Amino acid sequence: MPEWKKPLPTISGETKPFWDACRQGNLLIQRCGSCQEYQFYPRGICANCWCEDIQWVTASGRGTVWTFTETRQNRTPGFEEEIPYVLALVELEEGVKMFTNIIECDPKEVKIGMAVEVTFVQANQQVSIPYFKPAA
Repeated sequence: MPEWKKPLPTISGETKPFWDACRQGNLLIQRCGSCQEYQFYPRGICANCWCEDIQWVTASGRGTVWTFTETRQNRTPGFEEEIPYVLALVELEEGVKMFTNIIECDPKEVKIGMAVEVTFVQANQQVSIPYFKPAA
């Protein structure tokens, strides 16, 4: 495993189940037990109906590129070594959107509407980061 130089996420009470699942290779999102709406990023209440009956569910891990940008300049350690890279907003099949990087393809191949699937990059022993790659 190469040395991870990027900042690591802050793992709080609300986000711990998400990061624990990522470490196991699973992508979790939340679903309201009352209105059945999915949501991401993790919150303690439903962003739609304000109900506190929030459940963690396993996402399909499949989605499409909703929008993206190809980053060619970033002097921040950890990012500088990966230029050029793609920062994207991916819409999951469940309807939520996640900011992520598209990896395992040439940045010039990324297109809006492109089918992608989740993959995980191990940052250290405790944290795996979800990224997306072109769907098989």
